[in-house]
Amino acid sequence: MDADVIVVGAGLAGLVATHELTRRGHRVAVVDQEGPVDLGGQAWWSFGGIFLVDSPEQRRMRVHDSVELAWSDWQGSAGFDRLDDEDSHAVRWARAYVEFAAGEKRSYLTGLGVSFLPTVGWAERGDLTATGHGNSVPRFHVSWGTGTGVVGPFVDSALRAAEAGLVTFHHRHRVDDLVRTDGAVTGVRGAVLAPTTRRAAPRATAT
Repeated sequence: MDADVIVVGAGLAGLVATHELTRRGHRVAVVDQEGPVDLGGQAWWSFGGIFLVDSPEQRRMRVHDSVELAWSDWQGSAGFDRLDDEDSHAVRWARAYVEFAAGEKRSYLTGLGVSFLPTVGWAERGDLTATGHGNSVPRFHVSWGTGTGVVGPFVDSALRAAEAGLVTFHHRHRVDDLVRTDGAVTGVRGAVLAPTTRRAAPRATAT
């Protein structure tokens, strides 16, 4: 593989990583155990709910939300309680993500063409308190087009990058192990699978 970066998995997370890498000019090899019609993975079939904090949609519905309330909810579910700093990286990531959800996340997505229904749902409602499990206010923002509305822009980005020579897809390649050299990950190891047993009919690129 002649690439700067190997992305393992062509689900939503892998495609977002590929988008961010290729828009900076990096060459990416995308390795995925499924076939080419399954770009986007399970997210393609999802309801397309996006976690946002203190959004225009929430304010329109008179839902009072904030970074601190969302962070309290997150901690109530996560249970960060391991000793000797075992949870330290998870805590830092979670706090950064809550701040991202209250900040640039919405504009990042809308800038890519993702739009949202005007109402906000309430997934993982939990016990309806600010210190217990789940969300204490509605934060489930559904994109127009549901899962395809979220995944579509990143599929399109990856396909455009492939046309420009920045992405190579390695479908039906399963990654079983990481290759390490002098303590650094330098590659992947796995198996080439049989030709795809397609889970879905070929689909048109989202618009």
